[in-house]
Amino acid sequence: MSLLTYNKDKFYLDDKEFTIISGAMHYFRIPREYWYDRLLKLKECGFNTVETYTCWNLHEPEEGVFDFSGMLDLEAYIEIAQELGLYVILRPGPYICAEWEFGGLPAWLLNYKDMEIRCNDDLYISKVARYMKELLGRIRKYLSTNGGNIIMMQIENEYGSYGNDHEYMQRIADIYKENGIDCMLFTSDGATYFMLGGGTLPDYPCVANFGSRPDENFKVLDDFRPNQPRMCGEYWCGWFDHWYDNHHTREPEELAGLFNDMLEAGASLNFYMFHGGTNFGFMNGANYYEHFDPTITSYDYNALLSEAGDITPAYLAVRKIVEKFNGKELPPLTVKNSEKKAYGKLDLTERASIFESLPYISKPVHTAAPKFMEDIGQYYGFTMYSTELEGPREDWELGFNAVHDRAVVYVDGEFKGIYERTRRDDKLRIPLAKGEKKKLDILCENMGRVNYGTHMPDRKGLRGIRFGGQYHFGWDMYALPMKDLSAVPFKEATGDVKVASFMRGYLDIEGKPCDTFIRLDGFHKGIVIINGFNLGRYYNDAGPQKTLYVPAPMLKEGKNEVIVFETDSAESITVEFVDVPELG
Repeated sequence: MSLLTYNKDKFYLDDKEFTIISGAMHYFRIPREYWYDRLLKLKECGFNTVETYTCWNLHEPEEGVFDFSGMLDLEAYIEIAQELGLYVILRPGPYICAEWEFGGLPAWLLNYKDMEIRCNDDLYISKVARYMKELLGRIRKYLSTNGGNIIMMQIENEYGSYGNDHEYMQRIADIYKENGIDCMLFTSDGATYFMLGGGTLPDYPCVANFGSRPDENFKVLDDFRPNQPRMCGEYWCGWFDHWYDNHHTREPEELAGLFNDMLEAGASLNFYMFHGGTNFGFMNGANYYEHFDPTITSYDYNALLSEAGDITPAYLAVRKIVEKFNGKELPPLTVKNSEKKAYGKLDLTERASIFESLPYISKPVHTAAPKFMEDIGQYYGFTMYSTELEGPREDWELGFNAVHDRAVVYVDGEFKGIYERTRRDDKLRIPLAKGEKKKLDILCENMGRVNYGTHMPDRKGLRGIRFGGQYHFGWDMYALPMKDLSAVPFKEATGDVKVASFMRGYLDIEGKPCDTFIRLDGFHKGIVIINGFNLGRYYNDAGPQKTLYVPAPMLKEGKNEVIVFETDSAESITVEFVDVPELG
Protein backbone atom coordinates (compact mmCIF):
# COMPACT_ATOMS: atom_id res chain seq x y z
CA MET A 1 0.00 0.00 0.00
CA SER A 2 1.01 3.66 -0.01
CA LEU A 3 2.45 6.15 2.46
CA LEU A 4 0.32 9.12 3.52
CA THR A 5 2.03 12.49 4.03
CA TYR A 6 0.96 16.12 3.86
CA ASN A 7 2.40 19.42 2.73
CA LYS A 8 0.63 22.59 3.69
CA ASP A 9 -3.07 22.10 2.88
CA LYS A 10 -2.82 18.85 0.88
CA PHE A 11 -2.56 15.16 1.68
CA TYR A 12 -0.33 13.06 -0.55
CA LEU A 13 -0.11 9.32 -1.16
CA ASP A 14 3.33 8.50 -2.53
CA ASP A 15 3.71 12.11 -3.63
CA LYS A 16 0.34 12.19 -5.42
CA GLU A 17 -2.35 14.55 -4.17
CA PHE A 18 -4.96 12.53 -2.28
CA THR A 19 -8.42 13.24 -0.86
CA ILE A 20 -9.49 10.92 1.94
CA ILE A 21 -13.11 9.79 1.49
CA SER A 22 -13.67 7.57 4.48
CA GLY A 23 -16.57 5.91 6.25
CA ALA A 24 -16.77 4.74 9.86
CA MET A 25 -17.75 1.12 10.50
CA HIS A 26 -16.96 -0.49 13.84
CA TYR A 27 -16.12 -4.18 13.50
CA PHE A 28 -17.41 -4.87 17.02
CA ARG A 29 -20.91 -3.66 16.06
CA ILE A 30 -21.19 -5.90 12.98
CA PRO A 31 -21.42 -9.71 12.81
CA ARG A 32 -18.11 -11.00 11.51
CA GLU A 33 -19.90 -12.86 8.73
CA TYR A 34 -21.03 -9.51 7.34
CA TRP A 35 -17.70 -7.67 7.39
CA TYR A 36 -16.92 -8.37 3.75
CA ASP A 37 -20.40 -7.30 2.62
CA ARG A 38 -20.27 -4.01 4.54
CA LEU A 39 -16.75 -3.17 3.40
CA LEU A 40 -17.59 -4.02 -0.21
CA LYS A 41 -20.59 -1.68 -0.02
CA LEU A 42 -18.30 1.08 1.19
CA LYS A 43 -15.91 0.36 -1.67
CA GLU A 44 -18.70 0.37 -4.28
CA CYS A 45 -19.95 3.72 -2.94
CA GLY A 46 -16.65 5.13 -4.17
CA PHE A 47 -14.92 5.48 -0.79
CA ASN A 48 -11.21 4.81 -0.50
CA THR A 49 -10.87 4.40 3.29
CA VAL A 50 -12.63 2.76 6.23
CA GLU A 51 -12.32 4.10 9.77
CA THR A 52 -12.85 2.19 12.99
CA TYR A 53 -12.35 2.58 16.71
CA THR A 54 -11.05 -0.28 18.84
CA CYS A 55 -12.88 -1.31 22.02
CA TRP A 56 -10.64 -1.77 25.04
CA ASN A 57 -13.49 -3.03 27.23
CA LEU A 58 -14.17 -6.01 24.95
CA HIS A 59 -10.55 -6.70 24.06
CA GLU A 60 -9.54 -6.83 27.75
CA PRO A 61 -12.76 -7.90 29.50
CA GLU A 62 -10.82 -9.00 32.58
CA GLU A 63 -7.62 -7.31 33.59
CA GLY A 64 -4.73 -8.96 31.79
CA VAL A 65 -7.00 -11.29 29.77
CA PHE A 66 -7.25 -10.37 26.08
CA ASP A 67 -9.75 -11.38 23.42
CA PHE A 68 -9.30 -10.80 19.68
CA SER A 69 -11.55 -13.62 18.48
CA GLY A 70 -14.79 -13.72 16.50
CA MET A 71 -16.33 -10.27 16.14
CA LEU A 72 -13.20 -8.87 17.84
CA ASP A 73 -10.71 -10.16 15.25
CA LEU A 74 -9.38 -6.76 14.25
CA GLU A 75 -6.62 -8.26 12.14
CA ALA A 76 -9.14 -10.10 9.97
CA TYR A 77 -11.15 -6.91 9.54
CA ILE A 78 -8.08 -4.98 8.39
CA GLU A 79 -7.14 -7.82 6.03
CA ILE A 80 -10.57 -7.80 4.38
CA ALA A 81 -10.24 -4.05 3.86
CA GLN A 82 -6.80 -4.60 2.36
CA GLU A 83 -8.15 -7.33 0.06
CA LEU A 84 -10.71 -4.81 -1.24
CA GLY A 85 -8.10 -2.11 -1.74
CA LEU A 86 -9.34 0.07 1.12
CA TYR A 87 -7.12 2.15 3.35
CA VAL A 88 -7.73 2.15 7.12
CA ILE A 89 -7.88 4.94 9.70
CA LEU A 90 -7.52 3.34 13.12
CA ARG A 91 -8.67 5.08 16.30
CA PRO A 92 -7.43 2.99 19.25
CA GLY A 93 -8.30 5.51 21.96
CA PRO A 94 -7.84 4.26 24.66
CA TYR A 95 -11.05 6.27 25.14
CA ILE A 96 -13.36 6.19 22.10
CA CYS A 97 -16.73 7.68 23.20
CA ALA A 98 -18.70 6.09 20.30
CA GLU A 99 -21.86 5.97 22.44
CA TRP A 100 -20.22 2.79 23.73
CA GLU A 101 -20.27 1.55 27.32
CA PHE A 102 -17.93 3.77 29.41
CA GLY A 103 -16.53 5.19 26.18
CA GLY A 104 -14.75 1.88 25.57
CA LEU A 105 -12.88 1.92 28.87
CA PRO A 106 -13.06 -1.40 30.78
CA ALA A 107 -15.24 -1.27 33.87
CA TRP A 108 -12.61 -3.05 35.95
CA LEU A 109 -10.68 0.24 35.99
CA LEU A 110 -13.28 1.38 38.52
CA ASN A 111 -11.86 -1.09 41.04
CA TYR A 112 -8.94 1.31 41.42
CA LYS A 113 -10.60 3.91 43.61
CA ASP A 114 -7.75 6.42 43.53
CA MET A 115 -7.17 6.21 39.77
CA GLU A 116 -7.92 9.25 37.63
CA ILE A 117 -8.91 8.35 34.08
CA ARG A 118 -7.91 10.22 30.93
CA CYS A 119 -5.06 12.20 32.44
CA ASN A 120 -1.38 11.81 33.26
CA ASP A 121 -2.09 9.47 36.16
CA ASP A 122 0.70 6.88 36.38
CA LEU A 123 -1.60 4.04 37.40
CA TYR A 124 -4.04 4.72 34.57
CA ILE A 125 -1.19 5.09 32.07
CA SER A 126 0.22 1.71 33.15
CA LYS A 127 -3.09 0.01 32.31
CA VAL A 128 -3.29 1.83 28.97
CA ALA A 129 0.29 0.87 28.12
CA ARG A 130 -0.33 -2.83 28.73
CA TYR A 131 -3.43 -2.85 26.51
CA MET A 132 -1.75 -0.84 23.79
CA LYS A 133 1.26 -3.17 23.76
CA GLU A 134 -1.07 -6.09 23.09
CA LEU A 135 -3.20 -4.24 20.54
CA LEU A 136 -0.48 -2.40 18.63
CA GLY A 137 1.70 -5.49 18.48
CA ARG A 138 -1.08 -7.16 16.50
CA ILE A 139 -1.67 -4.38 13.97
CA ARG A 140 1.84 -3.02 13.48
CA LYS A 141 2.42 -5.21 10.42
CA TYR A 142 -0.58 -3.57 8.72
CA LEU A 143 0.87 -0.05 8.87
CA SER A 144 1.44 1.61 5.51
CA THR A 145 5.07 2.03 6.54
CA ASN A 146 5.29 -1.77 6.63
CA GLY A 147 3.48 -2.25 3.32
CA GLY A 148 0.00 -2.42 4.84
CA ASN A 149 -3.14 -0.31 4.53
CA ILE A 150 -3.31 1.63 7.84
CA ILE A 151 -2.50 5.18 6.78
CA MET A 152 -3.51 7.16 9.90
CA MET A 153 -3.97 6.54 13.62
CA GLN A 154 -5.65 8.84 16.11
CA ILE A 155 -4.22 9.86 19.48
CA GLU A 156 -6.95 9.46 22.15
CA ASN A 157 -10.35 10.84 21.02
CA GLU A 158 -11.93 14.29 21.20
CA TYR A 159 -9.86 14.92 24.29
CA GLY A 160 -10.55 18.65 24.28
CA SER A 161 -14.18 17.88 25.12
CA TYR A 162 -12.97 16.38 28.39
CA GLY A 163 -9.64 17.82 29.48
CA ASN A 164 -6.51 19.76 28.64
CA ASP A 165 -3.70 17.55 29.97
CA HIS A 166 -1.19 17.79 27.15
CA GLU A 167 1.33 15.71 29.08
CA TYR A 168 -1.23 12.90 29.02
CA MET A 169 -1.80 13.28 25.29
CA GLN A 170 1.95 13.20 24.68
CA ARG A 171 2.29 10.05 26.75
CA ILE A 172 -0.34 8.34 24.61
CA ALA A 173 1.56 9.39 21.49
CA ASP A 174 4.77 8.11 23.06
CA ILE A 175 3.16 4.73 23.81
CA TYR A 176 2.25 4.47 20.13
CA LYS A 177 5.81 5.24 19.09
CA GLU A 178 7.33 2.88 21.65
CA ASN A 179 5.27 0.11 20.03
CA GLY A 180 6.56 0.84 16.55
CA ILE A 181 3.71 3.01 15.25
CA ASP A 182 5.30 5.26 12.64
CA CYS A 183 2.43 6.08 10.29
CA MET A 184 0.74 9.49 10.42
CA LEU A 185 -0.70 10.28 13.85
CA PHE A 186 -3.42 12.89 14.39
CA THR A 187 -5.91 14.26 16.90
CA SER A 188 -9.61 15.05 16.47
CA ASP A 189 -11.83 17.49 18.33
CA GLY A 190 -14.90 19.63 17.99
CA ALA A 191 -14.45 22.76 15.87
CA THR A 192 -14.06 25.24 18.73
CA TYR A 193 -10.92 26.96 19.98
CA PHE A 194 -11.63 25.62 23.46
CA MET A 195 -11.78 21.98 22.35
CA LEU A 196 -8.95 22.23 19.84
CA GLY A 197 -6.80 23.98 22.42
CA GLY A 198 -7.39 21.23 24.98
CA GLY A 199 -7.09 18.19 22.74
CA THR A 200 -4.33 18.82 20.20
CA LEU A 201 -0.56 18.42 20.15
CA PRO A 202 1.68 20.79 18.17
CA ASP A 203 3.60 18.07 16.33
CA TYR A 204 0.59 16.32 14.85
CA PRO A 205 -2.15 17.40 12.41
CA CYS A 206 -5.60 17.86 13.86
CA VAL A 207 -9.03 17.35 12.34
CA ALA A 208 -12.42 18.82 13.28
CA ASN A 209 -15.66 16.94 13.91
CA PHE A 210 -19.05 18.39 12.92
CA GLY A 211 -22.28 17.64 11.09
CA SER A 212 -23.13 20.96 9.43
CA ARG A 213 -21.84 24.44 8.51
CA PRO A 214 -18.54 23.26 6.95
CA ASP A 215 -17.42 26.76 5.95
CA GLU A 216 -17.77 28.03 9.50
CA ASN A 217 -16.12 25.00 11.07
CA PHE A 218 -13.24 24.80 8.62
CA LYS A 219 -12.58 28.50 9.21
CA VAL A 220 -12.01 27.74 12.90
CA LEU A 221 -9.73 24.82 12.02
CA ASP A 222 -7.76 26.91 9.48
CA ASP A 223 -7.30 29.71 11.97
CA PHE A 224 -6.28 27.40 14.80
CA ARG A 225 -3.89 25.29 12.73
CA PRO A 226 -2.88 26.85 9.40
CA ASN A 227 -0.69 25.08 6.86
CA GLN A 228 -2.24 21.65 7.27
CA PRO A 229 -4.97 19.85 5.31
CA ARG A 230 -8.62 20.45 6.00
CA MET A 231 -10.34 17.33 7.24
CA CYS A 232 -13.63 16.60 8.94
CA GLY A 233 -12.76 13.65 11.14
CA GLU A 234 -16.41 12.90 11.88
CA TYR A 235 -19.01 14.16 9.44
CA TRP A 236 -22.10 13.39 11.49
CA CYS A 237 -24.50 12.21 8.82
CA GLY A 238 -27.09 11.37 11.47
CA TRP A 239 -27.23 10.95 15.20
CA PHE A 240 -27.71 8.32 17.88
CA ASP A 241 -30.96 7.77 19.80
CA HIS A 242 -31.70 7.64 23.51
CA TRP A 243 -34.59 5.91 25.19
CA TYR A 244 -37.41 8.45 25.71
CA ASP A 245 -36.17 10.21 22.56
CA ASN A 246 -37.22 10.33 18.90
CA HIS A 247 -35.41 8.50 16.12
CA HIS A 248 -33.06 10.86 14.30
CA THR A 249 -33.31 11.15 10.53
CA ARG A 250 -31.92 13.47 7.90
CA GLU A 251 -32.79 14.27 4.29
CA PRO A 252 -30.43 12.46 1.86
CA GLU A 253 -30.04 15.43 -0.49
CA GLU A 254 -29.07 17.78 2.34
CA LEU A 255 -26.55 15.23 3.59
CA ALA A 256 -25.05 14.74 0.13
CA GLY A 257 -25.02 18.48 -0.53
CA LEU A 258 -22.81 19.19 2.48
CA PHE A 259 -20.53 16.34 1.41
CA ASN A 260 -20.22 18.03 -1.97
CA ASP A 261 -19.46 21.37 -0.31
CA MET A 262 -16.59 19.85 1.67
CA LEU A 263 -15.06 18.22 -1.39
CA GLU A 264 -15.30 21.50 -3.31
CA ALA A 265 -13.56 23.21 -0.39
CA GLY A 266 -10.61 20.87 -0.89
CA ALA A 267 -11.28 18.92 2.30
CA SER A 268 -10.97 15.26 3.19
CA LEU A 269 -13.60 13.70 5.42
CA ASN A 270 -14.81 10.66 7.28
CA PHE A 271 -18.55 9.87 7.40
CA TYR A 272 -19.65 9.08 10.93
CA MET A 273 -21.29 6.66 10.44
CA PHE A 274 -21.17 4.93 7.07
CA HIS A 275 -22.69 1.89 8.78
CA GLY A 276 -23.62 2.10 12.44
CA GLY A 277 -24.55 -1.46 13.33
CA THR A 278 -25.82 -2.54 16.74
CA ASN A 279 -25.00 -2.11 20.43
CA PHE A 280 -25.30 -5.82 21.08
CA GLY A 281 -25.45 -7.12 24.65
CA PHE A 282 -24.90 -4.54 27.38
CA MET A 283 -22.50 -2.36 25.39
CA ASN A 284 -24.62 0.76 24.82
CA GLY A 285 -23.33 3.88 26.51
CA ALA A 286 -25.22 6.80 28.03
CA ASN A 287 -25.15 10.58 28.19
CA TYR A 288 -25.84 12.73 31.21
CA TYR A 289 -26.77 16.36 30.75
CA GLU A 290 -30.10 17.26 32.37
CA HIS A 291 -31.04 13.60 32.58
CA PHE A 292 -29.25 10.30 32.60
CA ASP A 293 -29.99 9.12 29.03
CA PRO A 294 -28.89 5.64 27.95
CA THR A 295 -28.43 4.98 24.24
CA ILE A 296 -30.76 2.45 22.63
CA THR A 297 -29.65 -0.92 21.27
CA SER A 298 -29.79 0.09 17.62
CA TYR A 299 -26.90 2.20 16.35
CA ASP A 300 -28.56 2.81 12.99
CA TYR A 301 -27.43 6.47 13.20
CA ASN A 302 -29.28 7.35 9.96
CA ALA A 303 -26.09 6.09 8.31
CA LEU A 304 -25.60 5.39 4.59
CA LEU A 305 -26.18 1.71 5.33
CA SER A 306 -29.02 0.82 7.70
CA GLU A 307 -28.53 -1.13 10.91
CA ALA A 308 -29.07 -4.31 8.88
CA GLY A 309 -26.61 -3.17 6.21
CA ASP A 310 -29.19 -2.13 3.61
CA ILE A 311 -28.45 0.51 0.99
CA THR A 312 -30.33 3.73 1.77
CA PRO A 313 -31.34 6.72 -0.38
CA ALA A 314 -28.49 8.61 1.31
CA TYR A 315 -26.01 5.98 0.07
CA LEU A 316 -27.16 6.52 -3.51
CA ALA A 317 -27.12 10.31 -3.18
CA VAL A 318 -23.59 10.30 -1.76
CA ARG A 319 -22.43 7.89 -4.47
CA LYS A 320 -23.52 10.41 -7.11
CA ILE A 321 -21.39 13.10 -5.43
CA VAL A 322 -18.37 10.78 -5.52
CA GLU A 323 -18.94 10.25 -9.24
CA LYS A 324 -19.13 14.02 -9.74
CA PHE A 325 -15.91 14.53 -7.78
CA ASN A 326 -14.11 11.81 -9.76
CA GLY A 327 -15.45 13.10 -13.05
CA LYS A 328 -16.65 9.66 -14.12
CA GLU A 329 -19.25 7.06 -13.25
CA LEU A 330 -18.49 4.33 -10.77
CA PRO A 331 -18.86 0.70 -11.89
CA PRO A 332 -22.42 -0.67 -11.49
CA LEU A 333 -23.33 -1.88 -8.01
CA THR A 334 -22.88 -5.60 -7.41
CA VAL A 335 -23.82 -5.48 -3.70
CA LYS A 336 -27.31 -6.34 -2.55
CA ASN A 337 -29.39 -6.05 0.58
CA SER A 338 -29.68 -9.16 2.70
CA GLU A 339 -32.84 -11.22 2.46
CA LYS A 340 -35.22 -10.54 5.34
CA LYS A 341 -37.84 -12.96 6.58
CA ALA A 342 -40.88 -12.66 8.82
CA TYR A 343 -40.81 -15.92 10.76
CA GLY A 344 -44.03 -15.01 12.52
CA LYS A 345 -45.20 -15.37 16.09
CA LEU A 346 -43.59 -17.52 18.75
CA ASP A 347 -45.05 -18.38 22.15
CA LEU A 348 -42.58 -18.44 25.04
CA THR A 349 -44.21 -21.24 26.97
CA GLU A 350 -41.38 -22.00 29.41
CA ARG A 351 -40.78 -19.69 32.34
CA ALA A 352 -38.84 -19.19 35.57
CA SER A 353 -39.15 -16.17 37.84
CA ILE A 354 -36.06 -14.37 39.03
CA PHE A 355 -36.73 -15.67 42.53
CA GLU A 356 -36.91 -19.28 41.36
CA SER A 357 -33.73 -18.81 39.33
CA LEU A 358 -31.42 -17.00 41.76
CA PRO A 359 -30.16 -20.11 43.61
CA TYR A 360 -29.22 -21.71 40.28
CA ILE A 361 -27.49 -18.84 38.48
CA SER A 362 -25.81 -16.76 41.20
CA LYS A 363 -24.25 -16.99 44.63
CA PRO A 364 -24.86 -14.25 47.20
CA VAL A 365 -22.16 -11.92 48.44
CA HIS A 366 -23.07 -10.72 51.93
CA THR A 367 -22.30 -7.09 52.75
CA ALA A 368 -23.23 -4.82 55.61
CA ALA A 369 -24.03 -1.83 53.42
CA PRO A 370 -25.16 -2.22 49.80
CA LYS A 371 -22.20 -1.77 47.46
CA PHE A 372 -21.78 -0.77 43.86
CA MET A 373 -21.70 -3.65 41.39
CA GLU A 374 -18.02 -3.16 40.61
CA ASP A 375 -17.17 -3.79 44.26
CA ILE A 376 -18.19 -7.44 43.88
CA GLY A 377 -16.67 -7.86 40.41
CA GLN A 378 -19.99 -7.39 38.61
CA TYR A 379 -19.62 -5.08 35.62
CA TYR A 380 -22.55 -5.51 33.21
CA GLY A 381 -26.16 -6.64 33.43
CA PHE A 382 -28.10 -6.84 36.68
CA THR A 383 -27.61 -7.27 40.41
CA MET A 384 -30.22 -8.36 42.94
CA TYR A 385 -30.04 -6.77 46.39
CA SER A 386 -31.89 -8.83 49.03
CA THR A 387 -32.54 -8.32 52.72
CA GLU A 388 -35.08 -8.99 55.47
CA LEU A 389 -37.12 -6.31 57.24
CA GLU A 390 -38.43 -6.84 60.75
CA GLY A 391 -41.16 -4.97 62.66
CA PRO A 392 -42.41 -3.08 64.39
CA ARG A 393 -41.64 -0.02 62.28
CA GLU A 394 -43.48 3.01 61.00
CA ASP A 395 -44.10 3.50 57.30
CA TRP A 396 -41.05 5.59 56.48
CA GLU A 397 -40.43 6.15 52.78
CA LEU A 398 -37.87 3.94 51.04
CA GLY A 399 -34.94 6.05 49.81
CA PHE A 400 -31.56 5.72 48.13
CA ASN A 401 -28.39 7.75 48.05
CA ALA A 402 -27.75 6.41 44.54
CA VAL A 403 -29.75 4.41 41.99
CA HIS A 404 -27.48 3.59 39.05
CA ASP A 405 -29.51 3.02 37.04
CA ARG A 406 -32.85 1.29 37.48
CA ALA A 407 -34.26 -0.51 40.51
CA VAL A 408 -37.35 -2.74 40.49
CA VAL A 409 -38.62 -3.26 44.05
CA TYR A 410 -40.33 -6.42 45.36
CA VAL A 411 -41.73 -7.13 48.81
CA ASP A 412 -42.30 -10.81 49.58
CA GLY A 413 -41.99 -11.51 45.88
CA GLU A 414 -44.62 -8.98 44.80
CA PHE A 415 -43.86 -6.01 42.55
CA LYS A 416 -44.11 -2.69 44.42
CA GLY A 417 -42.47 0.00 42.31
CA ILE A 418 -39.59 1.31 40.20
CA TYR A 419 -36.83 3.84 40.74
CA GLU A 420 -35.06 4.95 37.57
CA ARG A 421 -32.15 7.34 37.65
CA THR A 422 -33.39 10.91 36.99
CA ARG A 423 -36.58 9.56 35.39
CA ARG A 424 -38.84 7.80 37.89
CA ASP A 425 -39.16 7.80 41.65
CA ASP A 426 -42.07 5.73 42.95
CA LYS A 427 -42.85 6.59 46.56
CA LEU A 428 -42.83 3.34 48.54
CA ARG A 429 -43.53 2.73 52.20
CA ILE A 430 -43.27 -0.64 53.94
CA PRO A 431 -44.87 -0.52 57.42
CA LEU A 432 -44.43 -3.57 59.64
CA ALA A 433 -46.37 -4.70 62.71
CA LYS A 434 -44.66 -6.09 65.79
CA GLY A 435 -43.15 -9.48 65.02
CA GLU A 436 -43.82 -9.13 61.29
CA LYS A 437 -41.05 -9.88 58.79
CA LYS A 438 -40.88 -9.16 55.07
CA LYS A 439 -38.39 -9.94 52.33
CA LEU A 440 -37.16 -6.94 50.34
CA ASP A 441 -35.61 -7.61 46.92
CA ILE A 442 -34.36 -4.89 44.59
CA LEU A 443 -33.37 -5.81 41.04
CA CYS A 444 -30.87 -3.19 39.81
CA GLU A 445 -29.91 -2.79 36.16
CA ASN A 446 -26.80 -1.17 34.75
CA MET A 447 -28.36 0.58 31.74
CA GLY A 448 -24.99 1.63 30.29
CA ARG A 449 -22.17 3.72 31.68
CA VAL A 450 -21.82 7.37 30.75
CA ASN A 451 -19.54 7.55 27.71
CA TYR A 452 -19.00 11.32 27.43
CA GLY A 453 -18.55 14.33 29.63
CA THR A 454 -18.28 15.25 33.27
CA HIS A 455 -20.21 12.29 34.72
CA MET A 456 -17.40 9.90 33.83
CA PRO A 457 -16.54 7.65 35.57
CA ASP A 458 -19.94 6.14 36.34
CA ARG A 459 -20.27 3.39 38.94
CA LYS A 460 -23.31 1.13 38.92
CA GLY A 461 -25.65 -0.28 41.52
CA LEU A 462 -27.32 0.96 44.70
CA ARG A 463 -25.87 2.87 47.62
CA GLY A 464 -27.34 4.15 50.85
CA ILE A 465 -30.65 2.25 51.00
CA ARG A 466 -32.68 3.71 53.86
CA PHE A 467 -36.08 4.25 55.37
CA GLY A 468 -36.48 7.90 56.18
CA GLY A 469 -33.14 8.90 57.66
CA GLN A 470 -32.21 5.43 58.90
CA TYR A 471 -29.88 3.37 56.73
CA HIS A 472 -30.66 -0.32 56.45
CA PHE A 473 -27.79 -2.77 56.80
CA GLY A 474 -27.37 -6.47 56.07
CA TRP A 475 -27.64 -7.31 52.35
CA ASP A 476 -27.09 -10.20 50.00
CA MET A 477 -25.95 -9.17 46.53
CA TYR A 478 -26.49 -11.56 43.59
CA ALA A 479 -24.48 -10.85 40.43
CA LEU A 480 -26.49 -11.45 37.24
CA PRO A 481 -24.23 -10.91 34.19
CA MET A 482 -26.58 -13.09 32.09
CA LYS A 483 -23.70 -14.89 30.36
CA ASP A 484 -24.78 -18.47 31.06
CA LEU A 485 -28.48 -19.24 31.57
CA SER A 486 -28.24 -23.00 31.15
CA ALA A 487 -29.11 -23.57 34.83
CA VAL A 488 -32.33 -21.52 34.81
CA PRO A 489 -35.08 -23.91 36.05
CA PHE A 490 -37.54 -23.43 33.18
CA LYS A 491 -40.95 -25.07 33.38
CA GLU A 492 -44.17 -24.84 31.38
CA ALA A 493 -46.23 -21.79 32.28
CA THR A 494 -49.09 -19.68 30.96
CA GLY A 495 -50.74 -16.37 31.86
CA ASP A 496 -49.37 -12.91 32.52
CA VAL A 497 -45.90 -12.30 33.89
CA LYS A 498 -46.11 -10.30 37.11
CA VAL A 499 -42.48 -10.35 38.31
CA ALA A 500 -39.10 -10.33 36.61
CA SER A 501 -38.86 -13.61 34.73
CA PHE A 502 -36.99 -15.64 32.18
CA MET A 503 -39.17 -16.86 29.31
CA ARG A 504 -38.14 -19.37 26.66
CA GLY A 505 -39.40 -20.71 23.36
CA TYR A 506 -37.93 -22.32 20.25
CA LEU A 507 -38.04 -20.90 16.74
CA ASP A 508 -37.93 -23.55 14.01
CA ILE A 509 -36.28 -22.43 10.78
CA GLU A 510 -36.37 -24.37 7.55
CA GLY A 511 -33.47 -23.81 5.19
CA LYS A 512 -30.79 -21.15 5.42
CA PRO A 513 -31.65 -18.47 8.02
CA CYS A 514 -32.36 -14.90 6.95
CA ASP A 515 -32.04 -11.58 8.76
CA THR A 516 -35.12 -10.78 10.81
CA PHE A 517 -36.35 -8.44 13.56
CA ILE A 518 -38.04 -9.36 16.83
CA ARG A 519 -41.01 -7.43 18.24
CA LEU A 520 -42.03 -7.73 21.87
CA ASP A 521 -45.47 -6.14 21.99
CA GLY A 522 -47.00 -6.68 25.42
CA PHE A 523 -43.59 -6.71 27.10
CA HIS A 524 -42.12 -3.74 28.95
CA LYS A 525 -38.36 -3.91 29.49
CA GLY A 526 -35.62 -6.48 29.27
CA ILE A 527 -33.17 -8.30 27.04
CA VAL A 528 -33.35 -10.97 24.33
CA ILE A 529 -30.86 -13.81 23.99
CA ILE A 530 -30.95 -16.07 20.91
CA ASN A 531 -28.81 -19.20 20.80
CA GLY A 532 -26.73 -17.77 23.63
CA PHE A 533 -26.12 -14.42 21.87
CA ASN A 534 -27.37 -11.30 23.67
CA LEU A 535 -29.11 -9.13 21.06
CA GLY A 536 -29.46 -6.25 23.51
CA ARG A 537 -32.14 -4.36 25.40
CA TYR A 538 -35.73 -3.53 24.57
CA TYR A 539 -37.68 -0.84 26.42
CA ASN A 540 -41.15 -0.56 24.96
CA ASP A 541 -42.33 1.89 27.60
CA ALA A 542 -39.64 4.41 26.65
CA GLY A 543 -39.17 3.98 22.89
CA PRO A 544 -38.36 4.90 20.22
CA GLN A 545 -37.04 1.46 19.18
CA LYS A 546 -39.71 -1.26 18.91
CA THR A 547 -37.76 -4.07 17.20
CA LEU A 548 -34.37 -5.67 17.76
CA TYR A 549 -32.20 -6.67 14.82
CA VAL A 550 -31.59 -10.44 14.58
CA PRO A 551 -28.73 -11.09 12.12
CA ALA A 552 -28.92 -14.34 10.19
CA PRO A 553 -25.50 -15.51 11.47
CA MET A 554 -26.95 -15.67 14.99
CA LEU A 555 -29.60 -18.14 13.76
CA LYS A 556 -29.34 -21.69 12.47
CA GLU A 557 -31.39 -24.13 10.47
CA GLY A 558 -33.67 -26.09 12.78
CA LYS A 559 -34.31 -25.28 16.42
CA ASN A 560 -33.31 -21.85 17.79
CA GLU A 561 -33.47 -21.07 21.51
CA VAL A 562 -35.12 -17.71 22.26
CA ILE A 563 -34.85 -16.39 25.83
CA VAL A 564 -36.44 -13.15 26.99
CA PHE A 565 -35.60 -11.74 30.39
CA GLU A 566 -38.40 -9.33 31.29
CA THR A 567 -37.48 -7.10 34.23
CA ASP A 568 -40.94 -5.70 34.96
CA SER A 569 -44.06 -7.53 33.83
CA ALA A 570 -45.66 -8.72 30.61
CA GLU A 571 -49.21 -9.02 29.37
CA SER A 572 -48.10 -11.38 26.63
CA ILE A 573 -45.96 -14.48 26.18
CA THR A 574 -45.78 -14.06 22.40
CA VAL A 575 -42.97 -12.46 20.43
CA GLU A 576 -43.05 -11.90 16.68
CA PHE A 577 -40.31 -12.09 14.06
CA VAL A 578 -40.94 -9.52 11.33
CA ASP A 579 -39.09 -8.50 8.17
CA VAL A 580 -39.19 -4.70 8.68
CA PRO A 581 -37.58 -2.80 11.58
CA GLU A 582 -39.33 -0.14 13.62
CA LEU A 583 -36.93 2.38 15.14
CA GLY A 584 -39.53 5.03 15.88
